[in-house]
Amino acid sequence: MTGPAPLPVTVATAAEATSAGPPGPGRPVRTKHPLPRGLFVAVQTAFLVLLTLIVLVPLVAIFVGTFQDGNEILRNGLTLDIDLQALSLDNYRMLFTDSGLYFRWFLNSVVLTAVQVAGTLLVSSFVAYGFAMYDFKGKNAWFIAVLLLMTVPFEIMMLPLFVLVNDLGLADSYSVIVFPFLAASVTIFFFRQYFLGIPKELLEAGRVDGVTEFGIFFKIVVPIARPAFAAMAILNGMVIWNNFLWPLLVLRSAEKFTLPIGLNTLLTPYGNNYELLIIGSFFSLLPVLVLFLLFQRFFVAGMTAGALKG
Repeated sequence: MTGPAPLPVTVATAAEATSAGPPGPGRPVRTKHPLPRGLFVAVQTAFLVLLTLIVLVPLVAIFVGTFQDGNEILRNGLTLDIDLQALSLDNYRMLFTDSGLYFRWFLNSVVLTAVQVAGTLLVSSFVAYGFAMYDFKGKNAWFIAVLLLMTVPFEIMMLPLFVLVNDLGLADSYSVIVFPFLAASVTIFFFRQYFLGIPKELLEAGRVDGVTEFGIFFKIVVPIARPAFAAMAILNGMVIWNNFLWPLLVLRSAEKFTLPIGLNTLLTPYGNNYELLIIGSFFSLLPVLVLFLLFQRFFVAGMTAGALKG
C-alpha cells in the first residue's frame, strides 16, 4: 500500500522572508534616509568643499602676500584683491640671499622639534605602559596626579620653573627646553588608554618565549600602537614647533632662537621687516604640513582608538 502523497513544500526566498511580517529581534530594520542617497552625497560633498575653501583662504592670502611689498601689506592688510602687476619675487630673493639668521632659526626649530617629539613619545609611552600593564602600589594615586597635572596651566608652573633654571645655571641652553616636558601628561593619558586595549595575553606569550620586558615593548607593543604614536607625533610636533613663551624666557642668544622667537624679533620700535615676516611665516608652515602628510593615514585611526580604548 502506498501512503498519501506528500504535500508540496514552498521554500520562501530570503528576500520574502525578510520582507514578510513585522521585524523581529534577528531581522534587520531598514531606515529610509530623508534625502535620496545621491542628493545626500552631493550636499555632503558641497559642504566639505566649502569648508575646505574657508580654511584655505588665509593660507592663500599669506602665499599671495609673499609676492607683495611689505608697505602695501601694511596699508591694505592680507587680501585676495591684488594687483597682478605689483607682484614680484623680491621677497624670495631676500629670503635666500639676505635673510640674516632666518635659516639658522629654522634649523634650530627643526632639530628641537624632532628631538623633543622623539623624547616625548619615548618617555610618555614608557610611563603609560607602566600604568596600563603593571600593578604596583599607589598606581591609582599616581595616575590621578597625572590627570590633575593636565588641568594646571603652564603659566602657573612657568615662574617657579624659570627660577629653578636660573638657580641651576641652565639658562640659554636647549636642554631646559626639552627635558622638563618629556613626560607630557596629555600624551601619557592618551597612550595609557590605547595600551589598555592591547590583550595582556600577547605580553605573557612574549615572556614565555623568553623576550625581555623592553623587547616586549619595542617588538610587540610599539608595532601594534603605531597609529597612536603617529597621532601623538603630529599633535606634539605642532605644539612644540609653535612653542613661543618658554623658549622666549630661557634663550638669550640670537643664534639660538627658535623660528617663532626669531620672527618676532623682526618687529621692533625702530623698524619692521614685514617682507621677511610674511614669507618667513609662510615657510614655517611647511614642516607641520610635511609631518601631517607623513602620518595622516595613521592619524584618524590612532585618535579614534585612543578615545575608545579602556
